[in-house]
Amino acid sequence: MQTITRTDELAAFCAEAKSHPYVTVDTEFLRERTYYSQLCLVQLAMPGEGDEGAVLVDPLSEELSLEPLYDLFRDENVVKVFHAARQDLEIFFVDAGLIPAPLFDTQVAAMVCGFGEQVGYETLVRRIARENLDKSSRFTDWSRRPLTEAQKKYALADVTHLRKIYEYLSAQLKKDGRAAWVAEEMGILTNPETYIVRPEDAWQRVRTRTNSGRFLGVLRELAKFRESYAQTRNVPRNRVYKDDALVELASTKPQTPQDLSRARLLLREARKGEIAEGILAAVKAGLDCPDADLPKPDKSKEKLQVNPALADMLRVLLKAKSDTAGVAPKLIAATSELDELAAGQRDVPSLSGWRRDVFGADAIRLCEGKIGLATKGQKVITVDLG
Repeated sequence: MQTITRTDELAAFCAEAKSHPYVTVDTEFLRERTYYSQLCLVQLAMPGEGDEGAVLVDPLSEELSLEPLYDLFRDENVVKVFHAARQDLEIFFVDAGLIPAPLFDTQVAAMVCGFGEQVGYETLVRRIARENLDKSSRFTDWSRRPLTEAQKKYALADVTHLRKIYEYLSAQLKKDGRAAWVAEEMGILTNPETYIVRPEDAWQRVRTRTNSGRFLGVLRELAKFRESYAQTRNVPRNRVYKDDALVELASTKPQTPQDLSRARLLLREARKGEIAEGILAAVKAGLDCPDADLPKPDKSKEKLQVNPALADMLRVLLKAKSDTAGVAPKLIAATSELDELAAGQRDVPSLSGWRRDVFGADAIRLCEGKIGLATKGQKVITVDLG
C-alpha cells in the first residue's frame, strides 16, 4: 500500500482522481490534547477493487502540502464520499476554509435507505460489502511515526470498502427517487456556520437549571473567556475549567483572588495567572452588564399547551409513516417536534422538504381533524374524515 509523503506524489494522485466520478475520503486525527483536531492521516481511494487506487497521505511529513487535495475538493466534477463526515469536514474547514463539494455522506444516505439511525461504518461494511473489519487499531496514537502495517491496513479499509457502500447506496437512492432527500440533508454539513464556534455563543452549550438573568450574564462571560482562551492557545476547553466549575463560578461570582481560592471545582492551574485574571474579569463584566443586555432564557416551550392525546396520535402516525418509507422515525421528526405540533406550533423541520411529503402534510391534517387513524391488518392507515 502506498503512503504519500511528498507534494508531487499527492498532486499526481489527485490529478488521476479527477478523471473518476468519485473519490472516497477518511481521516485519522487526535483531539485529546488540543482544541482543534490534529490531522494525522488522510485516506483516499478512487474506484477500484481492494487496495487498487487507494493511498494513505501523511500530513505530518515536512515535504507535503495538502493543497493538491484541496484543489481536488474544489472540483465539482468529482463526488467526495465520506462516512459520518462532520469531524472530517471541520478539520478541512479550519485548516483551509473549504468544504469539499459535491459531498456525499454514506451515514446520512444509509438512514434514508432504511439502515436505521446513525448507522456505523462497520455495520455497512458487513451488510453491503459483505466483509468484516479488523478494529484492533481503532484506539491508537496516529501521530506516532512510523505507522505499523496493522495501522495502515486498518486506515485503508476505511476508504476501500466505502467504494462499494457508496455505489450501492447511490444506486438505491436513484431507484427509490430519494437522491434529493440526501442532498437536502447535506445542507447542514455544507454550511460553514456548522464549523464556526463563536466564543460569545459558548454559554448556550452549558447545561444549567438556573435561569436568572444575572447568573446567565456571568455564565456567558465566563464561557466566552474560556472559549477564547482555549482557541488562541489550542488547548481543550475543559483544560481551562470544566462545565461544573464554570457553573459554580457563575453562582458564587468571585471578585477577588481570595474569593477564587475558595472555589471547590476549579483546577489548581486556574487559580493563578492568566486564567485567574480572566475569570475575575469575566465575572466583573457579567456583574456590570446592564439588565437590558443580559441573556434571556428561551421559555417559549415551557408555555406550550400540549394536547397529550394528539401527541400520542402523532407518534403513531410517525411510526406508520416511517415504516412505510423505510426510514428511522428520528430522521423524520424528533419527539419534541411532535409535542410542538400537538401544541399548535408549525415552525418545525418535519413540515418542510421531503419530511413534509413523508409525514408533515398528514401530521397537519391529523391536527386539524381532517384525517383519523385506523388499523388494517398489521398496519396503521389514515382515514379521510372529510
